[in-house]
Amino acid sequence: MQVGFLGLGTMGLPMAANLVKAGYRVRAWNRSQEPVARVAALGAEPAAAPAEAAEGAEVLIAMLADDEASRDVLLTQGVLEALARGAVLVNMATVSVAFTRDLAAEHKARGLFYVAAPVLGRVNVAEAGQLNILAAGDATQLDRVQPLFDVLGQKTWRFGDRPEQAAAVKLAANFMIASAIETMAEAATLASGHGVAKAAFLEMLTSTIFAAPPYKGYGAAIAEERFEPAGFKLSLGLKDVRLALAAADAVNVPLPFAGVLRDNHLDALAHGEGHLDWAALSRVAERRAAQK
Repeated sequence: MQVGFLGLGTMGLPMAANLVKAGYRVRAWNRSQEPVARVAALGAEPAAAPAEAAEGAEVLIAMLADDEASRDVLLTQGVLEALARGAVLVNMATVSVAFTRDLAAEHKARGLFYVAAPVLGRVNVAEAGQLNILAAGDATQLDRVQPLFDVLGQKTWRFGDRPEQAAAVKLAANFMIASAIETMAEAATLASGHGVAKAAFLEMLTSTIFAAPPYKGYGAAIAEERFEPAGFKLSLGLKDVRLALAAADAVNVPLPFAGVLRDNHLDALAHGEGHLDWAALSRVAERRAAQK
């Protein structure tokens, strides 16, 4: 199977590398060339332009930063024109529900298939091929790309036949992760205000009643103030909270806490922290309590 791959960032690079190692023919493109050279050293074919990665591909995987980057690469650089009729594009990035719906319609009009399959997991999980893949789209096309998902993830969760359903699930999940970071930050700041070591509190919490990956991973980062290098930038967390709010507005679902999260993310960006790991959101609570 010929696979095209667009976007070799923090997550895309290990994902493309795993497909190459699994024996797939991969033609990869990225805006900067260093990641392309790295995956080419493993056996991938480098593409000079997005449309070149799409040429001859039965499946094209996109792992781009956001709606803007996806719109630019997929819709203005000849990618859809380069895909053969009947090819499937698998978008594994976190993008908006509205954009997902528009992309699915565009693909259908061109005789192409579109699957949304955003992922849960940070870079170490991607490297290990243990992502959780949140998929939605035509069942036949999901079956078609499942062997690729089996390389990239530990489990594929199917959420319906409309791609936007997977986009909504990913945004809801990321809203919960942001909420977990915020509640840990506030709770640890409360304990610290009474002389309890933040690290001791979070170790107890994430080893007992909140012993789940988001709490354990982000809790450890908060406790150790380990915010660089960023596994997932705080600025991208703000993007996802905003997309969750937009998705909620579209179906008249109130998300009052998401508004608090948006404002706290903006506080972090105003203090120049957008490049730090998402766990650095904890600094907002500490600043307000005059602990920083």
